[in-house]
Amino acid sequence: MHVRTKEEWMDLALSLAEATIGQTSPNPSVGAVVVKDGVLLGVGTHLQAGGPHAEVHAIAQAGDRAEGADIYVTLEPCAHYGKTPPCAELIVEKGIKRVFIACLDPNPKVAGKGIAIIEAAGIPVETGIQEERALKINQHFFHYMKTRRPFVTLKAAMTLDGKTATVTGDSKWITSTEARMDAHKERHRHDAILVGRKTVEYDNPSLTTRLPQGGKNPVRIILDTHLSLEGSYAVFNDEASTWVVCGAHANKAEFEQNYPNVKVLQMITDEIVLPDLMQILAEHEIQSLYVEGGGTIHKAFLQAKIFDECHWYIAPKLLGGQDARSVVGGNSPLLMKEAEELEFTSYEQIGPDLKVIAKRKEES
Repeated sequence: MHVRTKEEWMDLALSLAEATIGQTSPNPSVGAVVVKDGVLLGVGTHLQAGGPHAEVHAIAQAGDRAEGADIYVTLEPCAHYGKTPPCAELIVEKGIKRVFIACLDPNPKVAGKGIAIIEAAGIPVETGIQEERALKINQHFFHYMKTRRPFVTLKAAMTLDGKTATVTGDSKWITSTEARMDAHKERHRHDAILVGRKTVEYDNPSLTTRLPQGGKNPVRIILDTHLSLEGSYAVFNDEASTWVVCGAHANKAEFEQNYPNVKVLQMITDEIVLPDLMQILAEHEIQSLYVEGGGTIHKAFLQAKIFDECHWYIAPKLLGGQDARSVVGGNSPLLMKEAEELEFTSYEQIGPDLKVIAKRKEES
């Protein structure tokens, strides 16, 4: 009979957490398993903000057998009273024998306090089990807690020669159905999706999550400095939330009268300043932002150095021509050494296309 290791029990808890990525924000995705004498007694995951935490589900499933058992949790148990009681106190109350944790919680309300409560009760705690995988699951949450800025993902679909549309703006479709479905998974995992006014005018996108099993729609954020959008666009005509960002001199009152279901975020400056916008979004608990704008929007984020990952979907097609539209617009720097340095973190084939993920290189 195979006896599972600590790492294998934690892998099970991490799999539970991974299944909920995107649906628990502003809370992190967490999984937990309760084990005694090599037997699995209870499993749990946090399903949505405001609902019971993973530890609560797992301990409840174990019932009275939880006393003297071990619990494996992907994130440090909470120590504060929010919409639910502290999980650290529940672990003590139910007589858990040992606690194994993948990674600590950077939330100042927790940040070691959960472990302190458990250890003060004489319960041994071990941390760092499968930590790298745990950090990846909640990278948006951790980034937001540490920087108070949304985790920004730049997304683009392009031909092998880096083109996103023909000279006429035609772009349907560069990539395959499979690749586009994967992008919908990414929408589900992000709190908000951002495009510019021209994308709405040219493409009239829905910017919703359309997965066979359903999914969470991100908040749709549209940059429209002068509030010049007019008409019955898809983003104004369904139940998903839409926020429009404008400059200080835009006629906010008139726009709100025309589109009463749209939230307008008005900057204090005439232009939309991205660092200021990121601060506003953070105050609205937007922890992650999926930027699907065109070359102009991508250039603005690149110039402001406000992005954390690039998700590039590359189709095995060649468009050619200097007049075709590129992923990042604007003018290039004069010297190659001025290019933004990235690090490839993953690549996979999805249908006929490639998905490449690169992150910004840490500045030394």
